[in-house]
Amino acid sequence: MAAAAATMGSAVPAAERRSFWTGTPEIYFSKAIDNSRLVKVEDPRRNREMKQFGTALACLFLLVFTYAWQHFKAIEYGYQIESAKRELSERTEMNHALRLEDASLRDPERIDVLARRIGLVPPEPGQVIRMDGASPDAQAPVMASAAAVMVIPGQ
Repeated sequence: MAAAAATMGSAVPAAERRSFWTGTPEIYFSKAIDNSRLVKVEDPRRNREMKQFGTALACLFLLVFTYAWQHFKAIEYGYQIESAKRELSERTEMNHALRLEDASLRDPERIDVLARRIGLVPPEPGQVIRMDGASPDAQAPVMASAAAVMVIPGQ
């Protein structure tokens, strides 16, 4: 091949040769390389360095992951605390409003006005009967007793 390139170069004038060929032609030869007999020699120092690097990288990853987890948990707990505070405030306000409403509904003057509006009048003396069975002498002790059962035949 080199001979063909040399004969081609001599047939072309020198001026044209310089413009066409800017340098020496590159010729590539393919060569099969057989690496099947090569054996990789393990370097124990390199293996130890790689194990140390992997361990250090794993520790760093765990530290960063733990920090990120704690950070996000702190943010989540902050939101939960704010939500609980808001709910406590709402419930406190509701409790205050319900206590005011209860006090206004139990007001004896209001109840008296409503009773008179629907036609009720105060009870007359002797109209009130106590249902708890209290005797006039509330200071006296009360004895427990069982009343006899009476059976009436024929009815």
